[in-house]
Amino acid sequence: MATVVEVRPETASAKTFRLRLPGPSGHQAGQHYVVRLTAPDGYVASRSYSVASAPDGGPEMELTVERLEEGEVSSFLHDVVVPGDVLEVRGPIGGWFVWRGETAAVLVGGGSGTVPLMSMLRLARQTQRSDLVRLLVSVRAPTDLYYADELPGSETTVVYTRVAPPGSPRPPGRLDLDDVARVLVAGSIVYVCGSAGFADNATELLTAAGAAPGDIRVERFGPTG
Repeated sequence: MATVVEVRPETASAKTFRLRLPGPSGHQAGQHYVVRLTAPDGYVASRSYSVASAPDGGPEMELTVERLEEGEVSSFLHDVVVPGDVLEVRGPIGGWFVWRGETAAVLVGGGSGTVPLMSMLRLARQTQRSDLVRLLVSVRAPTDLYYADELPGSETTVVYTRVAPPGSPRPPGRLDLDDVARVLVAGSIVYVCGSAGFADNATELLTAAGAAPGDIRVERFGPTG
């Protein structure tokens, strides 16, 4: 079980939930937790959500959740849950899409796929190893950018596909080969996270830019929520 200690908005459709567990979370950057809801009539719904916070050895961790219109769990979290509530969670889960902060990594995220990559970026900054990571994020518009106050930095590049902010050196448009080539570092493990379409396109671009297929780790998510 986990107690909700803070709820804060990230975008108009996404919120971050800070949870306190009975003991250390024990998560690694890139892992996720399952949130399970049980209705009074016994109906159960559960969904997996990536951890956004960096591993710090403490009992608290953060999940960032996009509200989906038909999402049973995400709608409940957004519309009902407040600090002090208790949630049933299970985790951390995952061992392949994990970055331990010791090797060079290129992170490519689309929309809410930024969440587990933010955990990796935060770990790099927390351990003063920002030189190891390059983060490339693709979003529709500035208002859709998760962690807008924290994400920007020398390690990060944001591509806007529909509306770019004033003064942006790159016009709006889909992620392309030049975008990927600019951040790709030879010998890095590449972590790609986003919708199936985004992940497939990003993987094709990365391969065309010279990334070895065996060095690309992909996490796709679907429309359930």
